[in-house]
Amino acid sequence: MGLTRAGHILLRGRYLLPGETPRAMFRRVARAVGTIEEEHFFRLMDDLRFLPNSPTLMNAGGGGAQLSACFVLPVGDSIESIFRALNHMALIHKSGGGTGFSFSHIRPAGDCVGNTAGVASGPIPFIRVFDEATSALKQGGKRRGANMGVLASSHPDIIAFIHAKQEGGLQNFNLSVGFDGTFFSALSRDSDYDLVNPRDGAVWASVPARAIWKDLTVAAWQCGDPGILFLDRINETNTMPGLGSIEATNPCGEQPLLPYESCNLGSINLAACLSRDGIDYGLLSEVIGRAVRFLDRVIDINAYPVPEIREATLRTRKIGLGVMGLADALILLEIPYQSGEGLSTTGAVMRFLQDEAHAASRELAEKNGSFPEIGLSTWAGPMRNATVTTIAPTGSLHIIAGTSSGIEPLFSLAPTRSINGQIISSVHPSVERLIAPLPGGHSMIEEILRTGSVQHLPVGDDTRELLRTAAEIEPEFHVRMQAHVQRYIDNAVSKTVNLPEDATTDDISRTFLLARELGCKGITVYRYNSRTDQVLSRGCDTCRVDSFAG
Repeated sequence: MGLTRAGHILLRGRYLLPGETPRAMFRRVARAVGTIEEEHFFRLMDDLRFLPNSPTLMNAGGGGAQLSACFVLPVGDSIESIFRALNHMALIHKSGGGTGFSFSHIRPAGDCVGNTAGVASGPIPFIRVFDEATSALKQGGKRRGANMGVLASSHPDIIAFIHAKQEGGLQNFNLSVGFDGTFFSALSRDSDYDLVNPRDGAVWASVPARAIWKDLTVAAWQCGDPGILFLDRINETNTMPGLGSIEATNPCGEQPLLPYESCNLGSINLAACLSRDGIDYGLLSEVIGRAVRFLDRVIDINAYPVPEIREATLRTRKIGLGVMGLADALILLEIPYQSGEGLSTTGAVMRFLQDEAHAASRELAEKNGSFPEIGLSTWAGPMRNATVTTIAPTGSLHIIAGTSSGIEPLFSLAPTRSINGQIISSVHPSVERLIAPLPGGHSMIEEILRTGSVQHLPVGDDTRELLRTAAEIEPEFHVRMQAHVQRYIDNAVSKTVNLPEDATTDDISRTFLLARELGCKGITVYRYNSRTDQVLSRGCDTCRVDSFAG
């Protein structure tokens, strides 16, 4: 496998040091992570079988910057706490990390302020302050930072929070409502739900749960935000209950973390772990073991931005190993994503990932010791890392690897995207390999480049099923795939449920409720063309045919 043109452009614009080649970058990172496995680590990355999160690629061996992607910072109910979090956010974004916050402890708008006659502004204006500060920063001078803002469903300002993005701004934030089990009990009974002032626990109002739910679905229909975090479900599988409850996640929702914790992510390219007979489980086992050791080693060589983050991270040593290239792997195996076989094959791979990753962490613990706070955890035996597996969106990594993102189906068979100011449009490599040899293949490639789909082309029904895009897959199946994968993941799963442009608010409501029913930890929907800043489009009417598969 080799880098695509898009991968080269992305690396040159954001990752490579002056005069550095991609192979030299991988060598720099492998040398920095070190140990006797340096050559194996280099080969993993150079073969595009495994890539660590972007801050590690950007910063390892380059002068002491931090290497983690995911952080959660606490925000208390005081000016001092709020602006301390803002300062720490700036330090994290400067080196390429993303931050998550729960704003649920800030007293609501209209509440009293201390012993003065002042009136509290509530969490929403402060979220906007964080957003403006993020706009003024660039991560390592290369890109803007990303944030997750969470507000508990019981907060008195929850309706204002739900509609915050409809009023414009907050482009550097994903928003999620943090729901508790009490809300869904009220929703199922069609009864009222208490909104509680976090300052003193007083009930400020009791409102119909159905009204909150309706506002949520309308907002998500309009702009994709807020998403949902099922905080009760997240805490049911919190491996560190002795250290407290989880209230927030990283920007894309896949990494629930305690205050000040960070996490190193990395993803295995499943499409690069195939043989003629299917998944090469021997190779995959080897890659998983080395990837776990790589991510654990990053914890020790990391340059933490503030002491509190170093302390919290070393207590639990959380890592998040996941996958990318699932859609490509299924295409190469001739298994439709939307099928029972697609679910069962994915489940088998994820179960294998979980078992092998846990085994690698146990082996590390037997050699180097368990994480320090294992006595406050749910683990019964030795374990090096409090969590081991995560499914991240692999936003940039999958472009570098030339494969599909995370566990997502292909958004388009010929996506058009802007990378470092250049418009890149190409037929996805695995699609081109499948279509080009067919009779009339070249003209079909041109049509795919224009529309991003094969559903209207003269191909067999099997090919149509195999090459369904995200929008051509039933929303219910998106949710079922996410829930199926979540069964085998310690942390959470980043997955978007793509909806057609003509989807209704009732469609969104059903999607959210199905995610709750099936045991997801969170859910995000996106209705096509519901945002003006949509990153990807499905095709290009004016683009020429170009292959970037080499």
